[in-house]
Amino acid sequence: PKDIEKDQSYFLSGLNQEQLRFSMFPLGGLKKQQVREIANRHKLVNSEKKGTTGICFIEQRSFRNFITNYIKDNPGDIKTLENATIGQHRGLHLYTIGQRKGLGIGGLKNSNNSPWFVVNKDLEQNILYVAQGENHPALLSDMLIASNAFWIEGASPTFPLFCAAKIRYRQADQYCRVTIGQNGRLIVNFEKPQRAIAPGQTIVFYKRDLCLGNAIIQTNSDLNIDNH
Repeated sequence: PKDIEKDQSYFLSGLNQEQLRFSMFPLGGLKKQQVREIANRHKLVNSEKKGTTGICFIEQRSFRNFITNYIKDNPGDIKTLENATIGQHRGLHLYTIGQRKGLGIGGLKNSNNSPWFVVNKDLEQNILYVAQGENHPALLSDMLIASNAFWIEGASPTFPLFCAAKIRYRQADQYCRVTIGQNGRLIVNFEKPQRAIAPGQTIVFYKRDLCLGNAIIQTNSDLNIDNH
């Protein structure tokens, strides 16, 4: 779109050619302020409505309260990477890698004053792992493995693929090298380490202003690549 701040290609990266044939983006050539001006000329009540962030269908409601209607709490231990138990979580579905708020960890004996961040989730043992420091080494990785690759063009590109990628919405382009691993999984090596790579999230690939497609992040570890 003309307004890069409103680019929705991260979310549209799963559309195929048949779906795109019937897709229209009437605001794609306009900036947000231009849209407001048009709405104001037509006296639309939302012409000056404040913009929103987050999940649009939840709006101002608490995500925790919303998701609890569908997934029951499943409390478990919060542990450090040294395997010390320092608290309890309500359920792993309520936390994401890199999260700081909502951990409920106060001052601990023999720890510094740096904030705690989620660095890993053990689904089998129901353990939430945390570490101190916004850029703790456990939050940084220069590679990931992804599965279920989807290419908008309809055919897989030639590998190795040198392109840009986003591991979250509105992230700046991150340059990487993509190769094929066992069972068709993608091995993505980044030019610079990435913070808080979250398994289950989508990685979207780009060539300049062209969105190529996406895949689902499986792991941010280079251990046992052949087994993934």
